[in-house]
Amino acid sequence: MLKNKITLLFLLIFVLSNSFCFGQMPLAKTTKVSILTCEKGNELYSLFGHTAIRIKDDANALDVVYNYGTFDFNTENFYLKFVKGDLRYFVTAYNYNEFFYEYTLENRSIYEQSLNLTDAQKQLLFDTLNKSLQSDEKYYTYKFIDRNCTNMVVDKVNQTLGEKCIVKTTEKDLSYRQILYPYLKNHFYENLGINIIFGQKTDEKGEKLFLPNQFMESLKVAKYKGISISETPRTILKATPSESKTPFWNNIYSFSLLLLLIVLIRKSWAYLLFFGILGLVGVFLSLVGFYSFHEEVTKNYNVLLFNPILLLLIVYYWRKNFVWVKRIAQFIIVLLMVYVIILLNKPNLVMFMPIIISTILMLFYFLRKSNKNLLTSVK
Repeated sequence: MLKNKITLLFLLIFVLSNSFCFGQMPLAKTTKVSILTCEKGNELYSLFGHTAIRIKDDANALDVVYNYGTFDFNTENFYLKFVKGDLRYFVTAYNYNEFFYEYTLENRSIYEQSLNLTDAQKQLLFDTLNKSLQSDEKYYTYKFIDRNCTNMVVDKVNQTLGEKCIVKTTEKDLSYRQILYPYLKNHFYENLGINIIFGQKTDEKGEKLFLPNQFMESLKVAKYKGISISETPRTILKATPSESKTPFWNNIYSFSLLLLLIVLIRKSWAYLLFFGILGLVGVFLSLVGFYSFHEEVTKNYNVLLFNPILLLLIVYYWRKNFVWVKRIAQFIIVLLMVYVIILLNKPNLVMFMPIIISTILMLFYFLRKSNKNLLTSVK
């Protein structure tokens, strides 16, 4: 019994000492450093894919993956912090086999690009990553476009090379909103929500390298002192074809049908409820622009559709002040025309058309009703 305890004690000391020296461990000359690009998953947080760094040193029995996309759902006020833009993400390191197993379970392909780094550069990157793990650099404030799992890896590799060798080479003429659209195919309601909360910044040209697949494509042609930085990507995990898990109702047709049914009801209470929902969303969009550090949600012209003024229409209708009901309805219709003009060159026009048309039809209903009541009061 005593012998077993002594053995366990020495084993524990060995493990702890190796963990302590992990960041200072010299890599063998045969070490391979690569970028792992993971295809998108079905969960909202995984719809845009993932990027990680792999360091494989067979001589030291080391095969570790560094992941800058880790967050803790148990963080106090998680959703408020996420919306505000001060949610802390952090880097983690774990065995490659665990990483591979996780993506096997999620049925997501993984592509690997080996980096053509010198021994000194490999060691520098390894030491930098481990320093991040053991200091305050472990944490960073997540930004959807400006600072995410891909940005962080790009920065670390460029930092290692000593110059900005990896730059975006794809989809330069598309806006961020246009770039994101294909990733949300078959996820209509998720796409709708994202396009409601995203404002003017996402309509700018997508010059920043912020998505895993963009990184993989840009890395293919990136060079350092005239030499290619990476080798051709190879597939290390191929997802098996499977039927989409997206619910059959998650599309624009179900959404349009729902709105059509509301319009056909021709009941004031139903229309007012609809206006109340739009108005409250508009209040949220207006306030979050002041509250959040995310530039993507500021200057949001969607308040022209999800208009807080609709709440005033409800109040005046309840007070039977049909003069102001009419004025507000006319004003909002004008704003909706302006909104359509703004959307003419944007991909979300089709998505928002059912809401625009339904809202206009309901507003005309209240215009006719107001005119009728005003005529009756005059008589």
